[in-house]
Amino acid sequence: MFLVISITIILLFALKPYSSKDEVLNLSLNLANTEIFSKSISAKKVVVQKEVLIENYFNYLDSIVKKFQPLTTYNLNEHLLVRANPWIIDTLQNTDYYRMMAKDSFVYNQKKMIALPMGNTIVIPDSMKAKKILNSFENTTIDINIPEFKLRIYEDSVQLFEFPIRVGRDEKKYLEMSGRIQDLKTKTGKGFIINHVRNPRYVNPVNNHQYFVTKRDDGKVTKLPQIPFIETEINGLRYGQLIHPTTNPRTLGKAYSNGCIGVKEADAWVIYFYAPINTKINIRYDLSVVNEMGDIITLKDIY
Repeated sequence: MFLVISITIILLFALKPYSSKDEVLNLSLNLANTEIFSKSISAKKVVVQKEVLIENYFNYLDSIVKKFQPLTTYNLNEHLLVRANPWIIDTLQNTDYYRMMAKDSFVYNQKKMIALPMGNTIVIPDSMKAKKILNSFENTTIDINIPEFKLRIYEDSVQLFEFPIRVGRDEKKYLEMSGRIQDLKTKTGKGFIINHVRNPRYVNPVNNHQYFVTKRDDGKVTKLPQIPFIETEINGLRYGQLIHPTTNPRTLGKAYSNGCIGVKEADAWVIYFYAPINTKINIRYDLSVVNEMGDIITLKDIY
């Protein structure tokens, strides 16, 4: 097995319990002295009282889950909460570096961008809504066809999304991280999503060097984004194949990586929220596919 990118999970600190009064519970949480929220049990809503930045987003959502979990009849988690509030996904997608550049707005540090705007409302789903979302999770499959350079998300047989990807190179190379020569091709098989890395550590597996900035396709240098990496297990094995954003989307549609599946930053947010732990994944190598016109075509054999 090989690890493509070393990852470190940053454990979140325990949050101090809140006190209650009457039927309405007003809560406040200071995250790095910047983020505060309040909520009403009767309304089952959270009103964002102050802008929540990406660097504080996960702490903020975790605190909501922690406080409302005892009040729900289902297993409340970040994925369920966000799927019940799809505007959050839209907001996070729009922090994509290239989307911002299309608006003539250069962003050096995406962690300082707003994830949850002040005044927005986060609704805690009722049991019926939660059951529907949880059922959706159970019937979701991530499908990847390597030579097609496509990642698709299905619920049952219905395709929800299709995203361009990059895949592993057709070569063998010595990786300092593993201390041996590795086959860089993306591995095929069926399995599950087994882990989310919400604050990834970026390391070049070739020389085992950690890096903190990246050179974009337009030549500009920025800090690396804080977008979750998704870890897969294929055929019962962990190959170190992650689904993660690339800061260089011009590499999409190519065999370019050390084995991981690279996607656009905006797409990575969508995939993350549609792929909770235990989501099924299928990585295949099919050269015969049906195009948009309904014709069967044969793809280039990249491996």
